[in-house]
Amino acid sequence: MPLFAFGATNSSLTALEPLFTFLTTSLTIAEGAFNKIPGSAVVLRYVKSSHQNDPGRTILELILVIFAIRTLLQSRTREDRNGNNFIQFTPKEVDELVDEWTPDSLAQPLTPSEQADLAAVPILAGPTGPKPKLINGKQVTNLASLNFTGLAGNEHIKQQAVETLRRYGLGSCGPPGFYGTVDVHMALERDIADFLGTEEAILYSQGFSTISSVIPAYSKRGDIIVADRGVNFAIQKGIQISRSTVRWYDHNDLKSLEQVLEGIEKERKKRKQPLTRRFIITEGIFERDGAMVDLPKLVEIKMKYKYRLILDESYSFGTVGRTGRGLTEVYNVLASKVDMIIGSTAIGLCSSGGFCAGSHIVIEHQRINGPSFVFSASMPPLLAVSASEGIKLLLSKSDMLEKLRVNIYEARQILDKFDLVTIPSHPDSPIIHIYLRAPNDCPTSSSFLHPFSSSSNTKPSNPTSALPRDASTWTWDIEEEEHLLQEIVEEAQSQGVMITKAKQLRGQENVEPRPSIRLAMTSALPPADTRAAVNTVKAAVTKILKRRK
Repeated sequence: MPLFAFGATNSSLTALEPLFTFLTTSLTIAEGAFNKIPGSAVVLRYVKSSHQNDPGRTILELILVIFAIRTLLQSRTREDRNGNNFIQFTPKEVDELVDEWTPDSLAQPLTPSEQADLAAVPILAGPTGPKPKLINGKQVTNLASLNFTGLAGNEHIKQQAVETLRRYGLGSCGPPGFYGTVDVHMALERDIADFLGTEEAILYSQGFSTISSVIPAYSKRGDIIVADRGVNFAIQKGIQISRSTVRWYDHNDLKSLEQVLEGIEKERKKRKQPLTRRFIITEGIFERDGAMVDLPKLVEIKMKYKYRLILDESYSFGTVGRTGRGLTEVYNVLASKVDMIIGSTAIGLCSSGGFCAGSHIVIEHQRINGPSFVFSASMPPLLAVSASEGIKLLLSKSDMLEKLRVNIYEARQILDKFDLVTIPSHPDSPIIHIYLRAPNDCPTSSSFLHPFSSSSNTKPSNPTSALPRDASTWTWDIEEEEHLLQEIVEEAQSQGVMITKAKQLRGQENVEPRPSIRLAMTSALPPADTRAAVNTVKAAVTKILKRRK
């Protein structure tokens, strides 16, 4: 290189030296300031690791950061200064457009049948109980309310609730995690856990939102849920919210459950997929038809295939078992064998809300991940005390459950011999569903311990569909049966017995349940009154069906 060229280059470097010094100093200062920011070491380590593993990703992320900064600095709206894209209306034209606009209806108008059903709903004048009064002054025998053990209106519970109201006031005014928890809530959680034999329990203020919050708290996108096709609407919504992969098995058919689990495992091995969280979800006593699950067999299956079990005992907690502990007591199964036991303090204890019982880890996770627990106000303290007192009464007065069992037996003795109906409910279920018998209906099998635990239909079930495999053979007309059942309800009420159809959200559930009348047995009625009431229902069914012929 010529000497003059080298000298020129050296002179240029000398001239740029202050600039380099300034840049070096600035970078050093910037690095020091960045290192003082909390969490900067984590960010720096992430960037180094990301760049080392995938340099292209670093460039992409840098572009995204620049784009985000540009978007934030840019104006949110772009005003058309010339007004070429706007139509100028006079005040008179604006008023005319407003007058002409008709908003869409928030909901479809009620059909004449729905209006008639709504108008026929009985209204009580005073508190509920075994024999309440209607607003027309007529006293009726109550087989509609879920007052299984007669705790509704219990004087001792009422007195304790009044004292709690005076001490704590009415509402909690906040979610449990935000100044909404008081000592009586914690006491109720301990009472439930001790009663069921679990490590802990968590309290929810609404019964419906309990199971629909528990499911998405654990099962996420990519996880697997295997559910009974007959689960209630709250479980269906929880499964929907979770966005998990769902497989269905035939209603209360544990052979079908095993087939579905085997199919899932074969598919996983074939596709070489990693293991993920897997859950079996079912009910203890099904809300839709009163069937009861075979818990020992279910636990055996879940242990064999290594699934977690979520068991909804909303209708079995406080109603079955020697002391009302539910299916774990009926079948002498340790509560720890069930990963999550869901119950209703509104149904089983005539209070409000629901609960989930399980291990310490299971419960603590829900306190920060259960949507209803995090965002909904906790239940009023007086209702928590009422539930705790209800548990004490179940433990101290076992005759309440014995009276309930006697009344269930008396009702079934009448209904099982009635040729015009079929009963899908388990013999020990406190809710008894009544289907109108069709000409091709087979005799009821409700005398068996698990009437739906096996199926004679060998056609394989499609686990990806919520529709039962025999859905194509259903011959009942939902609208016609609903109308007939409503006539039966009104006829029974005119004879002094208050009953109800099983309420369904038509058009919103996975499978349209068959219309039925639902009887709710109670220990608050003497056996003679129960027999008389059920015979009245039988007479109402006979009268309406004969009129239709």
